[in-house]
Amino acid sequence: MKIKSYKGKKVLVALSGGADSVALLRALHQQGTHIEALHCNFHLRGEESNRDEMFVTKLCQKLCIPLHIKHFDTLAYKQKQGISLEMAARELRYRWFEEMRHTLNADFVAVAHHRDDQAETLMLNLIRGTGLRGLAGMLPQNNFIIRPLLEVSKDEILNYLEGIEQDYVTDSTNLERDAQRNILRLDVIPLLKTINHNAVKHLAEAAKHVAEALPYYEKGVSQSHELSATTLHEALRDCGFNSAQEADILRQADGQSGAIYESATHRLLRDRGQLILEAKSQENNVPTLHQTIINVDDAIAFLRLQQLTPDRAYLDADKVTTPLSLRHPQEGDRFQPFGMTHGTKLVSDFLTDLHLNRFQKEQQWLACSDNNIVWICNQRPDHRYRVTEATRRILILHL
Repeated sequence: MKIKSYKGKKVLVALSGGADSVALLRALHQQGTHIEALHCNFHLRGEESNRDEMFVTKLCQKLCIPLHIKHFDTLAYKQKQGISLEMAARELRYRWFEEMRHTLNADFVAVAHHRDDQAETLMLNLIRGTGLRGLAGMLPQNNFIIRPLLEVSKDEILNYLEGIEQDYVTDSTNLERDAQRNILRLDVIPLLKTINHNAVKHLAEAAKHVAEALPYYEKGVSQSHELSATTLHEALRDCGFNSAQEADILRQADGQSGAIYESATHRLLRDRGQLILEAKSQENNVPTLHQTIINVDDAIAFLRLQQLTPDRAYLDADKVTTPLSLRHPQEGDRFQPFGMTHGTKLVSDFLTDLHLNRFQKEQQWLACSDNNIVWICNQRPDHRYRVTEATRRILILHL
């Protein structure tokens, strides 16, 4: 059984005790890789869970491989997070793997997904609905997670273990048809093999081809102005939008500017021929408004010595009530832009003239004195609070 060499690297091996992870541990150990083992006890299978822990403990002692064991209250975590049991175990497992990678200063964490797992993953993604990312299946390396067995078949793994006379344990839940992946493994894959005995190999190869093409595709998408169902799906793949929303966005590609589409985590704005995506903030972080008052004899002469930029405002301190407050624009807000000597202007119109999109308008900060706008921050002060020859105290503002 041939796998990529990781000699010279420190690799943590996710060791369940099953055939796949045991084969991965033995193969990396045989090639002389510096390895340590990680075992998760999720306490979901009673005595079987304890049996697995005892097995991996004895195996690592026999091979003189350091072993780290973590016990999880998986059911409690599932209920707290409101997710499936499978997802709960996955989140707990990979979070701990990353913690241990940092703690042990390791280069990678190796997991034992193999070619048959890849074929199942591709089929699951197709059934659930997917784009190019999903068609690529699992990647051989995803950040610090590596899958050295991804091109190795299950039969090769079992033959390898038989050849080195290495035993392993079997997870009885893998034989239960209560999970989609198990149904695929036990029923669908065998049926596909009756049509073509190389079905698993071909499915895994197809995922590999897509994965290899993805970087070139994404480079092309980033340079393209064309919007298609595929490019849209890839752009929004991790943002929580469903297929119906994507179809609606695509159907209204040339629709009215200002339309907003929302998922649980993101918002998408249609703005003058562009689609603008932003994550929903969980916090309303109010910036600090620095307010400094200085006394002057000649206010105009003082201003001439300053480098006047939009990110600073100079106001007559005696025309405002300090300290000022910050808020976002409200409907009907008006002010008198600096340089406009008569009348007022809607803040919304002023921001539109600056070509700000709807998201930027919502996030614009206004400095107010008793709720009267004195400065549209980093844009324009109000003319009525400007510094004049009569000014003796200047209020300097910046965020």
